[in-house]
Amino acid sequence: MDDALDFKAGLRDVLPTVFGYIGVGLAFGVVAHTSHIPTLMVGLMSLIVYGGSSQFIIASMFLAGAPVSAIVASAVLVNARMALMSMTVAPYLKQESLAQNIGIGSLLTDETFALSMNKLNLTGHRLKPAWFHAANITAYLVWALATVVGALLGGMIPDAKTFGLDFAVVGMFIGLLYLQMISDRSRPLLRHLLIAGFVAVEMVVLERFMPGNTAILLATVVGCVFGMVVERDAK
Repeated sequence: MDDALDFKAGLRDVLPTVFGYIGVGLAFGVVAHTSHIPTLMVGLMSLIVYGGSSQFIIASMFLAGAPVSAIVASAVLVNARMALMSMTVAPYLKQESLAQNIGIGSLLTDETFALSMNKLNLTGHRLKPAWFHAANITAYLVWALATVVGALLGGMIPDAKTFGLDFAVVGMFIGLLYLQMISDRSRPLLRHLLIAGFVAVEMVVLERFMPGNTAILLATVVGCVFGMVVERDAK
């Protein structure tokens, strides 16, 4: 990764991330197949919903015969964190048109968000639509294709967990966090570790008292506040 912000740079920067999309997408396709969701529906879900965690929940609730209202509500709750990520990215694109911002925000994911935060450390805290579109669209198309292939191969893979595919997204986030921490020269590594450790402990505690998705949202907000307090005290 370098400081280039053109379309080609976006394609190059997102390439390592899409391998995680392939693993998780294949796993979802297998799960969807075992949940008796037709391959066409798997493809449409990936193009319209486009959210790994929410799609896994939809598949499991579909198999359990949950009502549509409950499925929709669960998907909205799980993806609510994207609003926080979009608001974080928005200030770096405030000079761009509304259409550009809507296009970027619509396809923003956890992974491309983390990638953009890492990119900021190399570009003087600048982002450009061309770079973002390349990363977002590539991830979008790879995810959709991987889920369809997974659904087609579902009958050949009885248990996706046997291959460790369910851990692919966790491993990807660990790598992105590591790159973010070592590439940000504007803050001491110890400060990064302090905030990351605080959020990790906070998440473990919150999960004891509330559902996982709600705990993630609350941990994100509290973690941001804690980070701002630490940053202010360090000045």
